[in-house]
Amino acid sequence: MSKLQIIIGSTRPQKIKEADAYLVITPEYNHSVPGVLKNAIDSVWVSFAFRNKPIMAVGYSGGIAGGVRAIEHLAQISIEAELVPLRTSVVIPQVFETFDENGRPVNPVTDISLQAALDDLAWWSVAMESARAAGELPPAVFRIQTAAAAVNEIEDEAL
Repeated sequence: MSKLQIIIGSTRPQKIKEADAYLVITPEYNHSVPGVLKNAIDSVWVSFAFRNKPIMAVGYSGGIAGGVRAIEHLAQISIEAELVPLRTSVVIPQVFETFDENGRPVNPVTDISLQAALDDLAWWSVAMESARAAGELPPAVFRIQTAAAAVNEIEDEAL
């Protein structure tokens, strides 16, 4: 059964590794994610805590783009960190006009999009948890390095 945890501001790899999926809420900053988010991902990535786990993004901005460029960049970063970025995301444009005085979305499509995205995240969390339980390959970078070293050793012997 997937665990639902809220991890805010933690870059402790062990704590982050305990989660089965990730929901990232990010503003768009200079057409990307804020540097602090990128740094947090980079500092955890080296531990492989993110491997084979789904990530879904909610992006927001004060303009009409709604954080879509940050979400796209986060997908690229996620792939490198060996996360599984979901296509489904939530985009919140003109964030200052998006919520009423009770914090509820003014546009019902925002809430509908969030519910669909959370459903997808839950589904992928269970699917990836099952796949991880069946056994994981070592990270590709290590498999490639080992194979390349073996090829080089064979080539060195041939000389």
